[in-house]
Amino acid sequence: MRPYLLKGHERPLTQVKYNREGDLLVSCAKNLQPCLWSSEDGRRIGTYEGHNGAIWTCDITWDSDRLITGSADQTVRIWDLPTGKELCQFRHREPCRAVKLSAGERFLAVTSDAFMESQPAVHIYNFAENIEDQSTEPALTWNVPKGRCTRVFWTDCNRKLITSHDYGKLRRWDVETGALLQEETVHEDAIQDMQMSPDESHVITASLDKTAKLIDIESFQVLKTYKTGRFVQSAAMSPLFDHVVMGGGQDASQVTTTAAQAGGFEARFFHKIFQEEFGRVRGHFGPINTIAFHPSGRSFTTGGEDGYVRVHHMDLDYYTTKFF
Repeated sequence: MRPYLLKGHERPLTQVKYNREGDLLVSCAKNLQPCLWSSEDGRRIGTYEGHNGAIWTCDITWDSDRLITGSADQTVRIWDLPTGKELCQFRHREPCRAVKLSAGERFLAVTSDAFMESQPAVHIYNFAENIEDQSTEPALTWNVPKGRCTRVFWTDCNRKLITSHDYGKLRRWDVETGALLQEETVHEDAIQDMQMSPDESHVITASLDKTAKLIDIESFQVLKTYKTGRFVQSAAMSPLFDHVVMGGGQDASQVTTTAAQAGGFEARFFHKIFQEEFGRVRGHFGPINTIAFHPSGRSFTTGGEDGYVRVHHMDLDYYTTKFF
């Protein structure tokens, strides 16, 4: 694997995300400015300037014309993706954690953290086709029981939401009423990341309990468990093979006292079905905070506590070797 090493952030990465075609890559970090890259050659295309706090998550529209970001500065912002111009801003009283567009892009789900006397909450916005018609008031808001919402996804033809939380919980919500429909504890510690399979039948979760788990979207039943012995900050599923890749490592506070090899800072590949590890990719000298597969499955990207984004293109052996 021959990685592109992308340096556009001075602080830890929080999320990397490809657009639908896979030719563009957005990286979010704690240094206020998301960056846009070419995933083909690693060229930096631009930045999105305006936030005053860490950017936790982002989403990209189907046609790659707009970018949505959620930030610790208590705002969600819509950007013109090609030019970097800010188009709209939603203001909250709490830090905004996760954002996700619905199928068809008629709605936008936003989660906010507990802050002062406010509880964690989920907010549903109407997402206008024309930015001039965009309302900054949520169509529906409901409070969440104890546990910060780290990720949110739309399911069941936009009728329901699933959210991942601290305390290892998954929850399902009715979008029309905000009613809690289902709650399961699937991890023993906080869920740091959750990513959906291409067919939307299951999700993979990454947790501080040192495991990643494959979970059925309908029943919340744990299908597979991948054990690493280190904190798992992020995990992704290959759209090409039955492979999952996950990243993490020891606690960031211990990084300066430990060698990179001992810290477990590699991207680790597991067989999706057999749960066996078959490869590791080194490079970061701090924990991997976020990881994403290219839509083609022919490359993957990692973002680390060290502030670097690494784009890895697979060698020929990856396609020809039978691992199991």
